[in-house]
Amino acid sequence: MSIVIWSDGRLHSPDAPLVAGIDHGLTVGDGVFETLGVRRGQPFALTRHLRRLRTSALGLGLGEPDEQLVRDGVAVAMAAAGPDAGRVRITVTGGAGPLGSGRFEPDDQRQTVVVLVGPGAPTPLARVVRVPWVRNERSAVAGLKTTSYAENVVALAAATRRGADEAILANTLGLLCEGTGSNVVVERDGELLTPPLTSGCLAGITRELLLEWAPEAGIAAREADLPYAVLDDVLAGTAQLAVTGSVRNVSPVVALDEVEVEPGEVSLAARAAFDARADDQVDP
Repeated sequence: MSIVIWSDGRLHSPDAPLVAGIDHGLTVGDGVFETLGVRRGQPFALTRHLRRLRTSALGLGLGEPDEQLVRDGVAVAMAAAGPDAGRVRITVTGGAGPLGSGRFEPDDQRQTVVVLVGPGAPTPLARVVRVPWVRNERSAVAGLKTTSYAENVVALAAATRRGADEAILANTLGLLCEGTGSNVVVERDGELLTPPLTSGCLAGITRELLLEWAPEAGIAAREADLPYAVLDDVLAGTAQLAVTGSVRNVSPVVALDEVEVEPGEVSLAARAAFDARADDQVDP
């Protein structure tokens, strides 16, 4: 399917010019975004994603996005996309701004809001690699989902060149943090462990739901600080790994650093439980 684009109250063709050359999201990456999966023809967990969009915008110093405007844009774009839609992306920037890093005050901004709907499918299994770069857990934008994504582009490109679909990063303290576009879950001794938000990782919606839903399905899951070296245990077979994301959902890892590894039984059970619950609750 082709990508459906909504902005400024109407639909646009994929090649239509939408953003001014002085849009602050374009010149300095001054913007935030959300990516949603699609379940039963509806954007999954839209309310939670809009809550995080607001948190990211305010954390970045942007004005609060117009939630109803975004919801309307999503509804129009989804209706135009039809049944093949698999992914929704919502982008909000500060709009036109100065050429430097300075920005207009929130009350003086005219935000740019763009909704894209396109193809996308869950990734049932994942292949990941370690990369030499780290997340800065003390960054001014740690935990915010901003459009300043160049670090992720570089790390994911390095992973792709090695035949993987995700790169796993440590933070500056040498603790396991996250992937370029996913959260990380370690399976050990029958339970699922994921780094806390203090590690600098994004507060992923799938991660959040997994922590809520797994115990209800009889699966132990909790936050825990984990050394980056825990990935050596995955290679040794004494731990297993999974990654979570809004389009991939829960993906047990079957290769780490180009070495085949076994997916964990608990991770596989968590994937099945998550999929069943998500089909029942499109906007949990």
